Amino acid sequence: QVQLVESGGGLVQAGGSLRLSCTASGSISRVNAMSWFRQAPGKQREVVGTFFTEKRTIYSAAVKGRFTISRDAAENTLYLQMTSLKPEDTGVYYCNAIDSVYGSAWGQGTQVTVSS
Repeated sequence: QVQLVESGGGLVQAGGSLRLSCTASGSISRVNAMSWFRQAPGKQREVVGTFFTEKRTIYSAAVKGRFTISRDAAENTLYLQMTSLKPEDTGVYYCNAIDSVYGSAWGQGTQVTVSS
């Protein structure tokens, strides 16, 4: 199975930037896609974006143009670069990987808080 560990969350002022990391280990060769999700207090978890390849990454409308997902294949790490942060970006951010054998794998989450 794939194991995921997120890091990089914290407190930032509105308009600021933050970069999250998700390091994968285990059966990485079976991963078809990796995504970032987030969950705000009292709300359902929602997808932020999905990385398929370096040439194919999709984003939700809420973050398109502000967030960028990239991957360092050598380090087995997926990044989420967040810019122009807004208070509504506050939440727990989760990394997700689709394992072709075992299905969906999740990290433990990292808290992002954007103050106004």
